[in-house]
Amino acid sequence: MKKIMKETNGRKAQTKSALDELIQQGARQIIEQAVEAELASMLEQYSNVRSIDGRRAVVRNGYLPEREVVTAIGPVPVRVPKVRDRSGSGIRFNSAVVPPYVRKSARVSAALPWLYLRGISTGDMSEAMGIMLGGQVSGLSPNVVSRLKAQWADEHAQWNQRELSLARWVYWWADGIHTGVRSDDSDGQCLLVIIGVKPDGTKERVAISDGYRESKASWAELLLDLKKRGLQSGPLLACGDGAMGFWAAMEEVFPQTKHQRCWFHKMGNVLNALPKSQQARAKKAMQDIWMAATRAEALVAFNHFVDTHSAKYPKVVEKLTQDRDELLAFYDFPAEHWQHLRTTNPIESTFATVRHRTKRTRNCVSRATFLGLAFKLIESAEDSWRRIRAPEKTATMLDGMTFKDGEPVTDSTPAQQPLAA
Repeated sequence: MKKIMKETNGRKAQTKSALDELIQQGARQIIEQAVEAELASMLEQYSNVRSIDGRRAVVRNGYLPEREVVTAIGPVPVRVPKVRDRSGSGIRFNSAVVPPYVRKSARVSAALPWLYLRGISTGDMSEAMGIMLGGQVSGLSPNVVSRLKAQWADEHAQWNQRELSLARWVYWWADGIHTGVRSDDSDGQCLLVIIGVKPDGTKERVAISDGYRESKASWAELLLDLKKRGLQSGPLLACGDGAMGFWAAMEEVFPQTKHQRCWFHKMGNVLNALPKSQQARAKKAMQDIWMAATRAEALVAFNHFVDTHSAKYPKVVEKLTQDRDELLAFYDFPAEHWQHLRTTNPIESTFATVRHRTKRTRNCVSRATFLGLAFKLIESAEDSWRRIRAPEKTATMLDGMTFKDGEPVTDSTPAQQPLAA
């Protein structure tokens, strides 16, 4: 039996190896075809440029030395053609598919900071990538990875100095991320991250910094730096968990911004304080609050939760009631945006793979490296972010349009009733 299983596993390994090789060959052909198409387009662009003797000035001139590009399916050898410029103008062919000197695809480069934050040391990076990609990965020596980390730190430093006088955001999601990575500056270090929604409805990075245990001082320093670089005003609404440091800092720096507490965090805090036998019913009761069509209906569901749990679980009720107004702030914004505003999901999903990890990295990192890793991690995630629903309504709010229960307020709209005490 063992012999049969061994032979079966051997055949599977050979089949997988053959399949991987076939896929890599196909990838090479596709890449070369794409590069050739780029070259043909360039030669057509310069087809009318002639030398003194009447010949075409820009012509093919062989290939650059073959090099391997590490991709998500493993290393793929590629050849990039060259051109010759007889006119002496210095025209060159640079492929957008395989740019000069690039030896790793963007997807592989994006995986490196993720691996490091997961606890993979610099020396083990090449082996880890080899396992992920199904082959031996060259070009990822400890020295190369160290240079990459230094480059990421420089990129973050430059980005963190950008001018913001023309920047405007409608919404912010803010959170403090405890990755578990040890810093040589402090064991209490965490990431302070803000993601924003621009007037056109697209999401982008606003701020990536570090702080000590999400304190007010750390958040205030970040927000004041945004102002120092030209930011004229805060967003219309900021979404975050109950960490008081951020909200206290917002009150001082951008007092006009409304506050929305994250329902995901709030439900977790409430359910953790209840016996397991009561959690399912309490979860459904809280869902009835934030899923209500209007603020009035939400208040009815809110009061029902309070009446149901106040006698036996007063501390649980207090956890919910202390943030009641902030939990219902989204009703003053377009209904299409509610699903985006009730939680800090854009940040949660980006850091889901690292924020709950328990194994700490085996070596400390500098503050610059720590921020550079986070910067590259969010940069790679940003490519997959989608615009919010009904993006056209963001501009109307900036123009002064107000909303009640998700609908625009007009002259015929009933006045907003104050929240009951």
